[in-house]
Amino acid sequence: MEHTTYSFLDLSGALAHSQLENYIFTGQGVGSVTVAYATDKSAHDLAADGVVMVSKLAGHQGTITIVCQQTSALHKWLLKALNKLFELPTSEWAQMSATLRNTSDGTSHVATGISFGKHPDKAYAAAGGSVTWVLWAAYIKSDAA
Repeated sequence: MEHTTYSFLDLSGALAHSQLENYIFTGQGVGSVTVAYATDKSAHDLAADGVVMVSKLAGHQGTITIVCQQTSALHKWLLKALNKLFELPTSEWAQMSATLRNTSDGTSHVATGISFGKHPDKAYAAAGGSVTWVLWAAYIKSDAA
């Protein structure tokens, strides 16, 4: 019987910017990482006579959403990165890149032109929680092994 395996522990990633110390993570303190493309690859236009015109659309932009513990090293790095990049010249704002690799399923994503969305919401409560970071990427490329 065939089967496959998956483990979040097999995810490794890197966030890089020339004005920051690179951050390498292996999932510690991270709840999830989601890569979402913003552009459909096709559009269908239906004419009055029922003929469909199919358009192949360009566009590789999207978001990387990272949910991490509010006490994690990744959250602290992202806070420092956002604050520092906001103070630098505008030309530095979208110069961050990210690489994500999962060795168990053979997939990877490389994103460039990354900029920050808003500061994540943070609850102060009896128990620690998670924060959600949304990073906007001008270009995302995905590969499978």
